[in-house]
Amino acid sequence: MPKTAAELHDYLASLGIEVKTVTHPPLFTVADSQNLRGEIAGGHTKNLFLKDKKDNFFLVTVEEDAIVDLKTIHTVIGAASKVSFGKPEKLMEYLGLIPGSVSVLGAVNDSEHKVSIILDEALMRHEIINAHPLTNEATTSIHRDDLMRFLKATGHDVRILSVSTAEVASA
Repeated sequence: MPKTAAELHDYLASLGIEVKTVTHPPLFTVADSQNLRGEIAGGHTKNLFLKDKKDNFFLVTVEEDAIVDLKTIHTVIGAASKVSFGKPEKLMEYLGLIPGSVSVLGAVNDSEHKVSIILDEALMRHEIINAHPLTNEATTSIHRDDLMRFLKATGHDVRILSVSTAEVASA
């Protein structure tokens, strides 16, 4: 059984990691979450659960307004082929998450290390990173160094790569 948000928070506390969590109505898209700006400081995330033709799975976490070229990302992340989105069944099996709740914090459920965790270099410039705590009804703020410590504790070899470009603001 995947961990609950409460179990995730207990796990973080056992590592000595302090986080701040804000509950809110369910958020399913980046657009939904942008309505919270001003209330929650830091870098806000968008997550892509991807797979290649050899069934290698990747969780790519970028800033919410980042643009990711899905036609070429495989060359950056080391996939065996072009990538597609992973099926919801695999998302649940490996990360204990459902679509709309995808989060780097889901690594806590990937005890067999089936998913490669990729963090975008631009996201890691933020001191505080915001992610769903296994549910889209809350946002957890975690210091980037603590996020790395958490991911290491889950047994993941995280790669920080430049996988996105910032969205160009319209004039």
